[in-house]
Amino acid sequence: MSTTGNGPELPAQIDTSVAHSARVWNYWLGGKDNFPADRAAGDAYRGKYPLIETFAKESRDFLRRTVTYLAREAGIRQFLDVGAGLPTANNTHEVAQRIAPESRIVYVDHDPLVLLHVHALLTSTPEGATAYVEADMRDTGTVLTGAAKTLDLEQPVALVISDVLGHIVDWDDALSLVRRLVERLPSGSYLSLSHSTASDEAHRAVQDEYNASGAIPYIFREPETTVAFFDGLEMVEPGMVSWPNWRPDANTGTTTARAGWGAVARIP
Repeated sequence: MSTTGNGPELPAQIDTSVAHSARVWNYWLGGKDNFPADRAAGDAYRGKYPLIETFAKESRDFLRRTVTYLAREAGIRQFLDVGAGLPTANNTHEVAQRIAPESRIVYVDHDPLVLLHVHALLTSTPEGATAYVEADMRDTGTVLTGAAKTLDLEQPVALVISDVLGHIVDWDDALSLVRRLVERLPSGSYLSLSHSTASDEAHRAVQDEYNASGAIPYIFREPETTVAFFDGLEMVEPGMVSWPNWRPDANTGTTTARAGWGAVARIP
């Protein structure tokens, strides 16, 4: 992103002097929507834990493969991507509409920088549709009301929650958020959810240092805990596994490190 005044005008509430996790993530993924503070934080993190860039790509590839499964094998044509973050390559609508052009996708986020780049998320095939709801994901009423303007919530929907629940420190709040959304979706819908965990103690120490820097914190949770997000749902094989081990394909990396886990499950 330009910071010289030649780029798009920034909303006043964006503080570019403090690193922001979405922008740091964007930097690790090779995106351009980041600022010097984000790049400095990203470089510092990577300097102490070089695998973090690989983990970011593994997470993004998990999203690509799960959306591919949902569109191609599960036959889903409606997607609700909550906490979408900054657009990069293989956004949910791009993956889904490559397989099923008639797919309809709604993104939800309240980050003003995401709003600034919303045009990148609102491209769509002529047969389908994409829309954006500006809302805090914890305000599930606003999320669902906004989604209903584009999606038919009486028909199956894939609820996509990709690595954002670590921003909700309180476990009960995070679990309640997911359950409120899942309970509103009809039978035959799906939940695709992933969550970062600590690969080892060095990884945890670097994350703790990042969180103490004043940036918006992200907390790790163990897979034995986060599997509870899927309670009552029908887990799709191979169940809850580390990102590279969920239905890997020819483009999936071979790292065995475990920095994040995820799963897809059907709502009965």
